[in-house]
Amino acid sequence: MTGAGLLAAATRRLTQAGIPDAGRDARRLLAHALNVPAGRLTLFLPGPVAPDRAAGFETLIARRAAREPVSHLIGRRQFYGRDFLVNADVLDPRPETEMLIEAALSAPFANVLDLGTGSGCILLTLLAESERATGLGTDLSPRALDVAFWNRNALRLETRAALAGGSWYDALPPAQTLFDLIVSNPPYIAAREMPDLAPEVRDHEPRMALTDEGDGLAAYRAIAAGAPRHLVAGGRVLVEIGPEQGGAVTALFAGAGLCDIAVLVDLDGRDRVVAGRLAPP
Repeated sequence: MTGAGLLAAATRRLTQAGIPDAGRDARRLLAHALNVPAGRLTLFLPGPVAPDRAAGFETLIARRAAREPVSHLIGRRQFYGRDFLVNADVLDPRPETEMLIEAALSAPFANVLDLGTGSGCILLTLLAESERATGLGTDLSPRALDVAFWNRNALRLETRAALAGGSWYDALPPAQTLFDLIVSNPPYIAAREMPDLAPEVRDHEPRMALTDEGDGLAAYRAIAAGAPRHLVAGGRVLVEIGPEQGGAVTALFAGAGLCDIAVLVDLDGRDRVVAGRLAPP
């Protein structure tokens, strides 16, 4: 069968399975199966596809029809213009998180702490965009740290990005406890909201990266409480939030003694990032 025939059949199958943007996903998976750039797939559609590659593509389509994320099937996800390794051990980088990157890059920083780094996409993007900065990423999951190590080395940031295992600030080495920027995209989905998530998220992404098994605010309580002890005077803290959490996280930041607190909205007008600063003495 030609590439065009495979693509048409796959699009129909994904549409019948209720997959949003079925045609887009089918194209991405066919490009992956053929090992060609997605942007050049059209050039290969008229020709026949080798049986082994066709079989591999059909396996990918079956898994996608079962709601496995495309990023897990191809092992990559683009974030802020770079490709990152992703799998079921880390949260899939999302376009909305790029707003956190933009906010962090709006002011200079020398060293950054990324709490709950996962794939490392936030930490590594900030360092790649700030050539003189250094940083540390922490995560409770050893498997997530394995992914972050791979991404760090692929981006050649070994000399500027350190990674450590542990819960929030407990992972910090004694010699490195102060930062001028703290960032995090922590688990913020309340346990009661988990059943309503899309199957791609609920069934395939690490649960500990999605929810605190409570009200969705536990991570913010820990981050806010520890921020004053780990920020230099004037240092900033930026966290991604759920769209209904702006007020609650603002209150936590204020209660911790942070100042200049602001809630930043995304392109859809939803609360997306809370920013605060440690006032100079």
